[in-house]
Amino acid sequence: MENFQDIYLRAIERKGSEAMLKQLLVKPATNKQLKALTDDDWLEEFTRKVFQSGFYWSVINNKWPGFREVFWQFNIEKLLMMPPEMLEQKATDERIIRNFKKVQTIPENTMMIHDVAQQHGSFSKFISEWPSDNIIGLWAYLKKHGARLGGNTGAYALRALGKDTFLLSRDVENYLRAHKIIEGGLQTKKSLTAAQAFFNSLQQQSGLSMQELSLIVAYSVGDNRVGISQSL
Repeated sequence: MENFQDIYLRAIERKGSEAMLKQLLVKPATNKQLKALTDDDWLEEFTRKVFQSGFYWSVINNKWPGFREVFWQFNIEKLLMMPPEMLEQKATDERIIRNFKKVQTIPENTMMIHDVAQQHGSFSKFISEWPSDNIIGLWAYLKKHGARLGGNTGAYALRALGKDTFLLSRDVENYLRAHKIIEGGLQTKKSLTAAQAFFNSLQQQSGLSMQELSLIVAYSVGDNRVGISQSL
């Protein structure tokens, strides 16, 4: 297994300089910033990522104002009172992507968020207090209790709103496989545990966030040399 310094130096070389690499690194939100998010914010981002899965993200983003109109700006309290027949009606609205199975995730994830908020004070508090050295445990929670939040969907939503998490992007996966850190299925318990242990080790060596480390690993491999931009 490579140490952090070897990975970091290769990322610097590929990006042209340490200054250029640092410009590409983004720190996660603080716990205070996470707790300031509303539960509506989480529902909106989960829904966005569910719909982005399998679609061009730009298509979903262009439609997003329509989604916000149709689903009351993802207001949890309003959505909790929405009858099933109204959901069916909304699922046919031309302002959104009319995929009923994905639309069905909205009330399901609304209920998950509401239940967590009832137990922990708010969904944001629950997320902010989850330790990043077991971020795969949070991924597993979202997969089990949420709707269509398994795989990378839940993780990308967490990253989008600032929760400190690594991502199993294509470049990160390729790195982990090339260095025999994971084998077999990417989302198996064995692979996820190995990935978490790897990033925990890098964090102990560097003191950086999981988010920064994930980016550094991605920038150290693949087709993202100087001048090439990729979603990592």
